[in-house]
Amino acid sequence: MDFNFILLFIDSAFLQLPDFLGGDRMALGSDDPIIKGLVISMFAVSGFGVLLNVFNSAVRRKMVDQTKLKRIMKETRAWQKERMAAMRSKDTARSAELNKKSAYMNKMSMEMMQMNMRPMLITFVPLILIFYLVLPQLFTYTVAISPIPLNVIPGEMFQLTCTAEQALDTTHICFGKENHLMLWAWYFLSSIAFSGIIMRITKTSMDLG
Repeated sequence: MDFNFILLFIDSAFLQLPDFLGGDRMALGSDDPIIKGLVISMFAVSGFGVLLNVFNSAVRRKMVDQTKLKRIMKETRAWQKERMAAMRSKDTARSAELNKKSAYMNKMSMEMMQMNMRPMLITFVPLILIFYLVLPQLFTYTVAISPIPLNVIPGEMFQLTCTAEQALDTTHICFGKENHLMLWAWYFLSSIAFSGIIMRITKTSMDLG
């Protein structure tokens, strides 16, 4: 399981906040942005993604005991692996013995979750302020082009690219821009792309390897 991806996904899920409050995430952007041009917008938004990832990693490094976190992760993973092996081999005696440690392991898992969530409480406010107050003034609604549609999740909850229907709607921000990536979507993908590298550089990766 890739804990780095899960951690970033949870952190980036905050970007969907306006939808929960009745707003429109897709409408983030400006009709007359300060930064104009597709290529420069792509690199600039990616730059913001990198900088905020560095900020997040710095806060994690400061607030989280990485040695303790990795020790807990190693211990819980080893227990889960051993438990699954006992279940597959139908070793009831070993399974019963391992189940006795369930309460302790659940406690360790909860502690690990709390350690990971604590930095997010610090980074949440700057992330939201920059994303909703700064970026929409700097960039237009769509900042990149995809060769194919990226809306793999059904429904409108997690649309990354403009659809063919939206591109035909003269009142929509995606008019004439089929498969264009929206501002929030390009930021999200850029963050995903660079997060693993930044976490390894700052030694805040959750990869035990």
